[in-house]
Amino acid sequence: MMSTVIGGAMLPHAPQFFTMPDTEDKALVAHVREVAADIGKRLRALDPDLWIIFSNDHAEQFFHNAAPPFTVHVGGEATGEFAGRKFHWKVPSEIGFELVRQLYRQNFDPAFSSTAKIDYAIGIPLTHLGHTDPVLPIYVNAYLPPQPTMERCYAFGQAVARTVTALGLKTVILSSGGMSHFPGTDRYSNPELAWDRRVLEQLAAGKLKSLIGFDEGELDDTGNIELRCWAAAAGALGERKPDVVSMDPSWHHNYASLGWIGGDGEKPQAAHYPSIKPELVELTSALHGLAHDAGMRAQYMANASAFADRFNLPPEQREALIKLDMPSIVKMGAHPLVPFLAQLQMQRLRPQR
Repeated sequence: MMSTVIGGAMLPHAPQFFTMPDTEDKALVAHVREVAADIGKRLRALDPDLWIIFSNDHAEQFFHNAAPPFTVHVGGEATGEFAGRKFHWKVPSEIGFELVRQLYRQNFDPAFSSTAKIDYAIGIPLTHLGHTDPVLPIYVNAYLPPQPTMERCYAFGQAVARTVTALGLKTVILSSGGMSHFPGTDRYSNPELAWDRRVLEQLAAGKLKSLIGFDEGELDDTGNIELRCWAAAAGALGERKPDVVSMDPSWHHNYASLGWIGGDGEKPQAAHYPSIKPELVELTSALHGLAHDAGMRAQYMANASAFADRFNLPPEQREALIKLDMPSIVKMGAHPLVPFLAQLQMQRLRPQR
């Protein structure tokens, strides 16, 4: 079944975007806002039925009392406040509950909340996107060890995508966080720009699954623990190239913004070694015989045309078999290893010039 995840975004949420201290590059912040606003406008044009945002919680509510790896908001609304700004978004409660039910059936056990607050990790990207419609927040434990692995986050996102697809909901997937930063530590002024650029290069190429290759040690060492939210979104989006990629480094954060507006994922690349096409079964049988059966090779050497007539082949395939025209056979879509081995065996039997 084709996924109904039609687009998405991965966006930063530095608190300085709202507090705007003198240390901030005002032009840089303005550019980050402009990129997000453009992504938001283009995502709204897709007319989605549902917006989901994966975000961490900055030790505000999922910390001392309970720290589940994933928490789905199932309340009718979500509110919060930061730096004098009040947040309020409606939450599609029934969809939230159904998502939890379906995730349970897929061997995930997320927590759910009716009263969780929205902090700047959700409020900033939604504000920058200009999003005013209902949104379904899903909180990912990024800050308090032990956190979920990147593999688990990615798989969780895949399960979310399967669920919204089964429900027939055209869905936009958002994630908040990143890239490298070290809030509250002595490394705050030293984000890992080279590491971030290498990761972003992979994402820009559509290799979203590359995120699962990072373990908790590397994420912590590079200031990228929030990429767990990105990994969840990556699982939901699948392997597709972003339409928007922007890297805007500051002295304390590397602001990376990505947007997927192209709808369906990338079409799979034609494999060098494809499955056997039904229309090539007879030809493949003949070639397989030449590659592995000495008796069939002898028959071919005695009379290639008569050998070809043993198989029910259309004229083009019959001619290619008689000539052992490997380029033509491979162009037809045959598995190239079979004609390669057949040709290798026949060359061994033919007189050397």
